[in-house]
Amino acid sequence: MDIIVSDNNQMIKQNDGQILDVTQFDNAIVQYLNYLGLPSNNLFAPISERSKVFKNVEDVFTSIDAQNLPKSLYLSKFIAAVAGGLFDAALNYLWDETINQLRNRVVNYDLMYFYDVAVSNVDKRKKLNDADDLKKVEDSELILGCKEIGLISDIGYRHLDYIKYMRNWASAAHPNQTEITGLSLLSWLETCIKEVICLPLTNVTIQINKLLANIKNNIIDSLEASNISSFFVELTDDKADALANGFFGIYTRKDTSQQTRDNVSMLIKNLWSRISEQSKQSFGIKYAQFVANNETEQASFAKQFLEICGALSYIPDGVKANEIKDILDGLRHTHNSMNNFYGEPTIAKQLSMYIGNIQIPKQCYFEYVNTLVNVYLTNGYGVSWSAEPIYIDLIQKFDQEMSLIAILSFTQDEISSKLQFSLCKDKFITMLNLIKPKITSSAIIEIIDKLIEFKEALHKLKNDTKFNEKISLIKNMLKF
Repeated sequence: MDIIVSDNNQMIKQNDGQILDVTQFDNAIVQYLNYLGLPSNNLFAPISERSKVFKNVEDVFTSIDAQNLPKSLYLSKFIAAVAGGLFDAALNYLWDETINQLRNRVVNYDLMYFYDVAVSNVDKRKKLNDADDLKKVEDSELILGCKEIGLISDIGYRHLDYIKYMRNWASAAHPNQTEITGLSLLSWLETCIKEVICLPLTNVTIQINKLLANIKNNIIDSLEASNISSFFVELTDDKADALANGFFGIYTRKDTSQQTRDNVSMLIKNLWSRISEQSKQSFGIKYAQFVANNETEQASFAKQFLEICGALSYIPDGVKANEIKDILDGLRHTHNSMNNFYGEPTIAKQLSMYIGNIQIPKQCYFEYVNTLVNVYLTNGYGVSWSAEPIYIDLIQKFDQEMSLIAILSFTQDEISSKLQFSLCKDKFITMLNLIKPKITSSAIIEIIDKLIEFKEALHKLKNDTKFNEKISLIKNMLKF
């Protein structure tokens, strides 16, 4: 189908040469809306904008496998919505297709591994058992989890996070007055196809998939374990953390065979030195949650896992850690929900009251600080005004170690991706100014000043080699 934009932007030309008057359809809808007494102004995107999509959409679709196209129902709805001039609905359908494709990728890769990596909440994790349960995983958890296990790239994650932001605040999923252009829609479509639907798996991702299958189905001897451990050197920090989470999940599941646990125990000792301090602390917290929930069998397996790694020191006070973890999980969930402006203040007050009466276990520092920074940065669209003063108060109470974690938070994927939005960047700089007085090291103050004065998009600093050399000082102080 060809698009022909006439002087009054009225016509679409079909393959058979017949001319369809799109304006006639638009006018009929407008007249009916007027008859019903409903508003009809600014309802449709201009036909000139629709034409920009149709002139290029065939080229974009050529990269999709012919066997995949007949299954892409939401792409059909996307095209129909574009033709009808409802760009906000088209964006919503595009996101629905993207989520469907991501879920299919997860199912065809390793569902249990995905759940172990993407869902940190112990109570929620135990309710996720099959493909149908993917509907219980929030979109933000889905795209971050897919990035962490290698189903989408780092760049793809950032782009999808931006499209998710636009879907929430500019599509039919949320009341808004944002105007979407044809070229923007086309760009988002191309991103979803390139970074999700047609993205090949990397060699590392394929090797991890084979490794997980091998652990579950075969006996691994010491020689093979040594060969496998040499592969760990190739893993990036986030992939090493993800694999460790997968090992922990396998080891602590009730239905795991002893043979499989033996395989994990041979490998995790060599992987342990590669994973971050934050991940190590998370395993101690998960053990504490099993204890607090009276899940004795899984608690026993979790303790064995830590014993194998020589990491019993990461076990915190179970009650404190469990309760803090529950509040932080609730705050993150509410922050990522559509009604976060109304829901966040209640949980923020709950957190403030709880923290005011206890000493936070050091094993909770990373999750506590990164969660507070995350919610304080906002969702990029607006501020939860009643919650913000609570966040500021809690941030101002950070000790020096927490402040160092907050400075480094821009290297965390969720926070780094947020920094592509101007409101989030402004909030991050404000936060740095809040914690700067707590820092005594001139070298670290220099790092803070560099972050504050950085003129480009802050999220780009995450991949700046020279700047990463400077922040290694902070990582060493935190054993990061």
